[in-house]
Amino acid sequence: MPRTLVIGYGNLDRSDDGAAYHVINGLRRRLGQSALAEDETGLETLSGSIDSIFLTQLAPHLVNVVADYDEVMFVDAHVYPQAPDLFCQAVQPEAAQHASTHHLTPQLLLALVRKLRAQSPAGHIVSIRGHEFDFGRQLSPSTSILVEAAVQNVLALIQPPVS
Repeated sequence: MPRTLVIGYGNLDRSDDGAAYHVINGLRRRLGQSALAEDETGLETLSGSIDSIFLTQLAPHLVNVVADYDEVMFVDAHVYPQAPDLFCQAVQPEAAQHASTHHLTPQLLLALVRKLRAQSPAGHIVSIRGHEFDFGRQLSPSTSILVEAAVQNVLALIQPPVS
């Protein structure tokens, strides 16, 4: 059975930037897994066919983690005015001119996995529009309403319909 890792990332202390945490826990509940506490990443319990973690940001040390999976899904909040409130798209490995550990993209992480570990997991990103990024732990109503739809998108990608 293929292995899937869902990586949510963002800052829980910056309102909607923590939306992925809520998506990850919604997904975990739907899969019969226990929710992550706010101080847990989920990295300690990776062993299933579908695993999920929540981090503040993507980082190079994830190369060894991601290389063990056939598929990786990235969940985050976005502020792109031209993008839909909730979007899902495939992510291809893509090298950058320079890499900064403060801004490692899903594309660059997948490129590092390919280069350093000779693995090429499939990638997708599910992104929710964020509206409020001030200090706080509450999601804005507009972003909160998208959490369940994002969970549904992730589940649809993990478990495609049987034809």
